[in-house]
Formats: sequence, C-alpha cells, structure tokens
Amino acid sequence: MSSPIETLADDAIGLLEDLIGIPSFSEEESAVADRIQSFLSDRNISVNRHYNNLWAFSENFSPDKPTILLNSHHDTVRPNEGWEHDPFTPVRENDRLYGLGSNDAGGPLVSLIAVFLSLQGEQLLPYNLVLALTAEEEISGEHGISSVVSEFGKIDLAIVGEPSGMRMGIAERGALVLECRAAGRSGHAARNEGENAIEMALDDIQWVRSYQFPESSGVLGDVKMTVTMISAGTQHNVIPDSCKFTLDVRVPDTYRNDEVLEIIRKHLHSEVIPVTTELTASRLPDGHPLFQAADNAGITTFVSPTSSDQGLLDIPSVKIGPGESERSHTADEYIKMSEIRDGIGTYLNLLRELRPVADKLAKVHWR
Repeated sequence: MSSPIETLADDAIGLLEDLIGIPSFSEEESAVADRIQSFLSDRNISVNRHYNNLWAFSENFSPDKPTILLNSHHDTVRPNEGWEHDPFTPVRENDRLYGLGSNDAGGPLVSLIAVFLSLQGEQLLPYNLVLALTAEEEISGEHGISSVVSEFGKIDLAIVGEPSGMRMGIAERGALVLECRAAGRSGHAARNEGENAIEMALDDIQWVRSYQFPESSGVLGDVKMTVTMISAGTQHNVIPDSCKFTLDVRVPDTYRNDEVLEIIRKHLHSEVIPVTTELTASRLPDGHPLFQAADNAGITTFVSPTSSDQGLLDIPSVKIGPGESERSHTADEYIKMSEIRDGIGTYLNLLRELRPVADKLAKVHWR
C-alpha cells in the first residue's frame, strides 16, 4: 500500500506531466493556468483567478491566525536550441522527468500544491494557508504576483517554491536593470572628427568596474554591478554618436534600490534609464522562528545568488524547493521524481515544525 506522501507525489508528478505538455511562456500562460485551475477544482478547492494568477485559501481561514503563503510560478522561458528531447513532451527516463519547466519551477509548484491539498482541510491547523500559483515570474511582469498579492490579506511568512535542492534560501539580493546611453557627435573617422560615444561609454564602464559602494551586508555582501550588453556604431569609418550598454546591478539589504540608482546616476556621464527596479533585497529577520523550524527539520540554509518573486514580497520570506538551480533554463531540463517525493515530505516537516510556534509568526519585526 502506498504511503500518503507517495500518493501525493504520484498525483503531483501526473499534474507536472500535463503542465510540461502545455507551452506557458511568460505572458502566454492562459492554457496552463486553465489546467491547474481544473486540477484544483476537481479536488473541491475554490480557486480565485486574476489574469493568469491563481490562488486559494485553506478551510477554516481565520483573521485570528497567522497566514503562510505558499507560492510558485507556472511560466517558463523559451527553449534554447540545444534540446534533444521535445521540450513539450514529458519523458520519464529512470528517475528523471524531462521537459521544459520541469525543474523551474514545475517541481516546486506541484509539490506545494500537494502540500496545500494535504493540510488545507485540517480543523486544528494553527495557521492559515494561501496557495498562490502565479505568472510572469521569469520577466518580473506587471501581471504576475505583484498584481494580486494585495488580494491575499495580511501574510506573515512566504515560502517561495524555486529549485534549491530543498536547501532554504534565507536571503537574496535585489536587482536593478539599467539601460545606459552615452551621447556623442558623429564625424569622419579618418579626420578624427566628432565625439566618440564608445569612448565616453568606456569611461563610465571603467567606473562601474572599479567603484566600491561603502556599505556592505554581513549576509548579502557588496553591491555587484555587471555590464551585460553593449551596442554602438553603424560602419567602420563613422565616429559613433551613440553607445548603449546594460547594467545588471545586484543590491544587498544595506541599500534601497532607489539609493543605488541615484549613486550610479551621480557618477555616470551616460543617461541612465531604469528597466527593472521592483526586485528588492530579501532577508529572513534574525531570530525568526523559521530558522529553528528548519534546523529541527534537518534543512540547511544558504544565501541565494539568483533573484525570484521574493523580491516583490515585502514580507518575511524564504526560497526552497525540489530540483537544482543549475538545471534551470538549460537544454533537456529535468527534475528527479524522487526529488518531488522528498520535497513534499520536507515541506510538510517544515510546516509541522512551525505548528508549536505559529503564534510567533505574526510578531516578527519586519524591516
């Protein structure tokens, strides 16, 4: 006879196979949201929907109890050219399940659904649960979680499902994406006329490479700035009058995003145009009861190098899920079915360890 976790895992893996077969690129998630909504409705879960975001509340929801958000995303990036499997055909090979979005974040998503289904009907559950399955995470889109989080009510803790090997990410940097434009004056290269926008941009890039922000976080370290794209010039004999470059900036909890943006603008000669500013640094507050719960459940913690929808949640949060981050966005992406089974069990253990300290969740000082 199958154990309860095995039954949950089999159901979750079956759902994941369905989801792999439905293209769900960011901003194009309608069909996959339909499938998830149908799956939950078939299990008598009342599902709310706005755009392609879905959410549900546990039974016996009470404002007198703290509320835990279980969140993951159902959108994917587009497949690259290196795939040997069909990205939209789920394939089981031994313990592996191949398919686009299987690891990021299909495995965490279906595991959190299983956990919600297991717990949400308990009469004496000491906390409320909100299950949110959201869109546009891969592009930090305006129609993703930020468009619906206000509908969830007061949230005391968020558990964000992302592939982490079931290690618990207790902090992650915020992120800024900035387009920088150096403006010169065109002229003939042979006569050395004009003002070379590339050289102007190089001066700014040298500042980016050498500048050290004075404040450093004991957990998240320094502000990290990286030039990731550059574009200039029309032909070999024309001095370029424009050069554009993109800055990826990772911001620790010692700065607000707007403070870092202002410092960069103060030092660069190029025009600085914000592209993405919404992802703020996230850090589980010192002394939060989740630290002890994770330790009791045998879960290790780490500081995440990547960003997620955590950055859009102005509440205490962690990132944890089955799968491995390094498989994300790769050709022949896969997740191990054993990881899903173990992940469901680990999530349930973590939430079980929070039961005796649930009343403390609402008392954590945030920011």
